[in-house]
Amino acid sequence: MEGMNFTTFALVRHGQTDWNAERRLQGSSDIPLNDVGRGQARDAVAVLSGYEWDTIVSSPLSRAAETADLIAAGLGLRVARRVPELAERSFGPAEGLQDGPELDALRIPGGFRGAESEDEAASRGLAALEALAEEFRGRRVLAVAHGTLLRVSLSRAIGRTLESIDNAVLNLAHHHDVDGWQLEYFNGERVVAAV
Repeated sequence: MEGMNFTTFALVRHGQTDWNAERRLQGSSDIPLNDVGRGQARDAVAVLSGYEWDTIVSSPLSRAAETADLIAAGLGLRVARRVPELAERSFGPAEGLQDGPELDALRIPGGFRGAESEDEAASRGLAALEALAEEFRGRRVLAVAHGTLLRVSLSRAIGRTLESIDNAVLNLAHHHDVDGWQLEYFNGERVVAAV
């Protein structure tokens, strides 16, 4: 698997926020980590320290930025930069809402009124990852972003629909110039390649 043509990515969703705990849609709202989330970020270091990382990047939203900073500190590294295109899918007027009639009133096929579509989010997220794969070809990139953005981008990359992504667990993917994307770990579990 190694070699110049493979770029390896750890794609990590930020740690928990109060809105996660309350099951509110966050989207592009900048909600900070809570103490549980900070603990999850620190706990993620044990798994991530099994690899050597050439660079660490994150979404600019504070919950991802702080998760990346905590992981980087634990690994003795620094976050190289914030990547705006890795910010969470915008849910527009649905942000801050929990499941219920108010949220249902905003639902349209594929998302919510006034929100970024799943398709738009997947295109944006995957383009950002492919730009990083190009820039860091043959190296290892640790990227901290968001559940929905990572899920829709990875689903598009590998051509199948993935389940929701847990906070601060390892998702390990490899990008190859010719063969495209391959997912090795998802939500901390090794993915068995389809035969």
